[in-house]
Amino acid sequence: ALALAVLPFVLAAAGTTWVRITNLAILFMLLSLGLNIVVGLAGLLDLGYIAFYAVGAYVYALLASPQFDIHLPFWAILPLGAVVACIFGVLLGAPTLKLRGDYLAIVTLGFGEIVRIFLNNLSQPVNITRGPQGIAGIDPVRLAGVDFAKTDALFGLTVSGPIKYYYFLLVVLVLIIILNLRLQDSRIGRAWEAIREVEVAPRAMGINTRNMKLLAFAMGASFGGIAGGMFSAIQGFISPESFILTESVMVLAMVVLGGMGNIWGVILGAILLSFVPEIL
Repeated sequence: ALALAVLPFVLAAAGTTWVRITNLAILFMLLSLGLNIVVGLAGLLDLGYIAFYAVGAYVYALLASPQFDIHLPFWAILPLGAVVACIFGVLLGAPTLKLRGDYLAIVTLGFGEIVRIFLNNLSQPVNITRGPQGIAGIDPVRLAGVDFAKTDALFGLTVSGPIKYYYFLLVVLVLIIILNLRLQDSRIGRAWEAIREVEVAPRAMGINTRNMKLLAFAMGASFGGIAGGMFSAIQGFISPESFILTESVMVLAMVVLGGMGNIWGVILGAILLSFVPEIL
């Protein structure tokens, strides 16, 4: 805990860039934990997971930017982004429940690309997303009178915006980890693992496998929506190019590298694939 507390100041000594990279790594941890529910626990191969990330990001951007001159508070938009992403997860899961393996992967891949292309073209005839130009001027996080985009002095230390976001993201990550651990040990988590291994067995035991799969899609999508909202707030600008297929593949690689269904392994996979390329 002490190491995590002093980490951003140590990184800031080498440059603010490393603090920003750490923040993005935490966002990828959140995405990996969400995808771990779908792929690692329920065994449903999803190659379009980045679409839920995009949904959460655009919900925040549209409701906290000059685009429609709406500036709702952060604490109100973030849960809304999670709910909208959850709805999209159900919309994806409902028609694809009978698909498995490569067929499911192809459908989810197509869903991810459809969302990106949809966002890229939703500038005409009504300009909603500004298309490839993206949405700029997105409001930063403001909580309890603290503006996370501004640099402040605290106890003789210079606390920049990225450092503030680091602590905020760290708190969210801890809460999501606790939720994942509780979820994995619950009846729902054990049902997902049973479906992943042999779907016929849990169905014979009276488990509604259809609803459990839908719940996995919905829960995983909601985590992606939360991460997307925070990404919008941190970056202050988003465009469809931030949500390409490569990002979905990267998140899936983090889950596979860490070990599907292993929460701590997934976090380690996200750390490795976030920092090693930057170091190299």
